[in-house]
Amino acid sequence: MQEEENKEDSVSESQDQNEQKKSKGYWIWNCFYIPIHWFKMLSSEMHWSFVLGVVVVYGISQGVGGALAGVGTKYYMKDVQKVQPSEAQVYAGITSIPWIVKPLWGLLTDVVPILGYRRKPYFIFAGLLGATAMLLLSFHENLHLVLALLALTAGSAGVAIADVTIDACVAQNSISHPSLAADMQSLCAFSSSVGALLGFSVSGIFVHLIGPMGVFGLLTIPAGLVILVGFLLDEPRMQNFSYRQVNQNFVDASKAMWTTLKSENVWRPCLYMYLSLALSLNILEGMFYWYTDSKDGPSFSQESVGFIFSISSIGSLLGAILYQYALKDYAFRDLLFWTQLLYGLSGMFDLILVLRLNLKFGIPDYVFVVFVESIGQMTIRLKWMPMLVLSSKLCPSGIEGTFFALLMSIDNVGLLSSSWAGGFVLHVLKITRTKFDNIWLAILIRNILRITPLCMLFLVPRVDPNSFVLLPKESEDSKVDMEASETKNVELISLVHSVDDNI
Repeated sequence: MQEEENKEDSVSESQDQNEQKKSKGYWIWNCFYIPIHWFKMLSSEMHWSFVLGVVVVYGISQGVGGALAGVGTKYYMKDVQKVQPSEAQVYAGITSIPWIVKPLWGLLTDVVPILGYRRKPYFIFAGLLGATAMLLLSFHENLHLVLALLALTAGSAGVAIADVTIDACVAQNSISHPSLAADMQSLCAFSSSVGALLGFSVSGIFVHLIGPMGVFGLLTIPAGLVILVGFLLDEPRMQNFSYRQVNQNFVDASKAMWTTLKSENVWRPCLYMYLSLALSLNILEGMFYWYTDSKDGPSFSQESVGFIFSISSIGSLLGAILYQYALKDYAFRDLLFWTQLLYGLSGMFDLILVLRLNLKFGIPDYVFVVFVESIGQMTIRLKWMPMLVLSSKLCPSGIEGTFFALLMSIDNVGLLSSSWAGGFVLHVLKITRTKFDNIWLAILIRNILRITPLCMLFLVPRVDPNSFVLLPKESEDSKVDMEASETKNVELISLVHSVDDNI
C-alpha cells in the first residue's frame, strides 16, 4: 500500500515537473512570438516601410543616436574643446534650439509638399543634414568652437525634423487605422526606450575606444538610415498641388493657435509648465565634470558614465509604467503637487553625494550614483507625464498636432531657460573644470527653486484627466475654418509623439 502511494506521488511529481517545463517553454516562446506577431500585424495593416520608419527614427536615431550623442558631446566639450562647465551648460541649450521651433517643421511638412510628397523629402533632408554635421565634427580635430556649435545644432535640427515628420506619419495612420492608434504609440515608446537603453550601455565603451570624435562619425549611420526611410517610405504622390494656398494655410493655422492661446484655460497651464521647467535649474554639466574629476569627485571612467546613464533610462521607463498603472487617473493639480515635491526632494541625494556623506555610511560612489540617477529620471518622468496629458487636453480640434508642437516648444523654451540659468549659476559660483568648492551650493539653490512651482499650482485646472478642458467659442470657429481648409488637401494633423528625453 505504501509503495503504491509512493508511486502515485512520484508520478504526480513528474507530471508537475513536466507541466512546469511546458509552462516555462510556453512563456519563453511567447516572449519571442508575440512581439514578432505584433510587428507583422502592424506591417501588414499599415505597410512595412512605416514600421521601419518608426524603429529607425525613434529607436536608432533618437534612442541609440541620442544616447551616443549625449555622452559623446559631454566628453567633446570637456576634453576636445576644453570649455568650462558653465559654458558647456549654455552651449547645450544652444544646440536644443531646433526643438523649440518644432511647430515650423510641423507646418512645413504639412502644408509645403516637395515634388508632390509631404514626408519623403523631409526625411531625406533631415538625414543629409545630420550626416553632414556629424562628418564635419568627426574629421576636424581642431574645429573652431563656433563651427562645432553650428554642426551640433545642425545635427540636432536633423533629428528634430525627422521626429516631427514621423509623428505626422503616425498621426495619418492613427486617422486611417483608429483601432491601432494605441499600438502605434506603444511602438514609438518601445523603440525609443529600447534604443536609449542600448545606446547608453555602449556609449561609454565607444567613447573610450574611439573618442568623442569617433562617436560623431558613428552617428552618420543613424542619419543614413533616416535617408533610407525617405526613399523607402510608402507615400502617395499629390497631383496638381497649388502652392498659392500655402500662405493662406499658414495664416489660418496661426490665427487658430493665437485664438486658443488667449483662452484663460490654456495660457495659465502653459505658464505653469514653462515656469516649472525654467525654475528647475539644469546644472548637469557641472555634475558631469565633478563625476569625472580625479581629485574631488569619484573619477568615473567613460564606461562607468555610459552604464550609469543606461541604468537611469530604466528609471525613466519605470516612471512611465508607474504613471500608466497607478497615477494616471488623479487630478492634474494634485498629481503635479506630489510629483513636483518629490522632484525637489530627490535632488537632495546629489547634495549627499557631493558632501561625500554616502562614504561615511559605507555606500560606494558608483552604487549611490546609479541609485540617484535612477530616482532622478523616474521623478522627471512622473513629473512630465501629467504635463503631456494636460497639453493634449488643451489642443483645439483641427490643429491638434501643430498646437501640440507649439506647447512642446513652450516647454523646450523652459528647458532652454533652465539650462542657461544653470550655466549662469555655475559661472557666478566659480565652478570650473578643476574647482568644485561651491558645487554643493549650486545643488542647494537648484533644489530650493525646484520647490517654488508648488506656489503656482493655482494656474493648473483642478480637473480629472478623463475630462476635457473647455476652450472658448472662438476655438470652435477656428475648427470650422481649418476643416474648410482640409477640403483643399491640407493636413493639419498630429506632428508630435512625446518629448523626449530632452529633459
